Amino acid sequence: MTLSVAILTSADDVADARLHRLSNALVKGGCNVEVRALGDAKNAPHGVTFFKAPGKRNFLGRIARDIFLPLMTKADVWIVVAPDLLPPAWLIAKLRGRKIVADVHEDYVQLLKDRKWAKGWVGFAARIVARLATRLASLSDLTSVADTQVPPFSARKRLVVRNLPDASLLTISKELSLTPTAIYIGDVRKSRGLFTILESAEKAPGWNFEIIGNVAASDMDAVNAWKINSPAAPRVTFHGRLAPKDSWKFAANAWVGLTLLESTPAFIEAVPSKLYEYMSSGLATICTPLPRCIALINESGAGKIAPDSTEVAALLNHWESNPDEIRAIRAQAKRWAEQNLDSESEYGAFVQAVMSLSRPR
Repeated sequence: MTLSVAILTSADDVADARLHRLSNALVKGGCNVEVRALGDAKNAPHGVTFFKAPGKRNFLGRIARDIFLPLMTKADVWIVVAPDLLPPAWLIAKLRGRKIVADVHEDYVQLLKDRKWAKGWVGFAARIVARLATRLASLSDLTSVADTQVPPFSARKRLVVRNLPDASLLTISKELSLTPTAIYIGDVRKSRGLFTILESAEKAPGWNFEIIGNVAASDMDAVNAWKINSPAAPRVTFHGRLAPKDSWKFAANAWVGLTLLESTPAFIEAVPSKLYEYMSSGLATICTPLPRCIALINESGAGKIAPDSTEVAALLNHWESNPDEIRAIRAQAKRWAEQNLDSESEYGAFVQAVMSLSRPR
């Protein structure tokens, strides 16, 4: 019999890119995979059984999902994504004799410092949950973390599963569009460079910008005001959340990928997954000067570092006038990714670790 695996999340949309990458690897490895998450079935990974998580996208709905999602699956192995879901899922898994995998995307405690809502008693409660989730992650049957700097650092079985590119989801950038185009794919919010992108658009009048991902509710009013008041607004298109394969279609003729994380506690040691994906798609990348981004850009020659919108725009304006220079950077990015990013091995190790947890009954 085939091992059945459930990916459970009370917070993430089924269009989440890491969810797709892990699901694709498990399906390819021969597992029966169900996904219980928010969102629409059309955005679910290929080959999985999708169940839309119940409840509204609000605080009470999330609590209800935390309680009921672990009761709704009959899978042998549960991969739990959201930190607040982990405590009830961990307890119920132990009571039901199921194996549990804690998949930790980010340093949850540090990430709360980037969330405007995490103040006062709400923030205090959220930090308690984040610390509890991190502790239970270390006690789970398998703990997969998205990078080396992501806690917990000590666990029963800890496996680093970086967000390396899944080639089946990407579109390779080939011919440059007639109008220079920069893209951003991911979580759209201030700390991830949203307003740096918009300011850059105003300073690089020859460029179009494609932004793929949901705008954070806390930034929506400012974005709407910018759309009304900025002369650059007609050149910036917000596409909202799309499934990964649909998101990467915008790379086809784009010139540059942007990853402009602010230097927050959660991001200071991070390597954005988009940097790997931009390189693998054959795009040049502009990064903000986070330490590991600097090291990776210097090693790969896949792009440039720019600390603010003035320097981002200066690079864009320079490349607009010197397309052969950006073609050389793009070729080097693709070459480096092919030689250094072994996605098959990393995701294969994850699948083997999951399959080793339990034999199907």
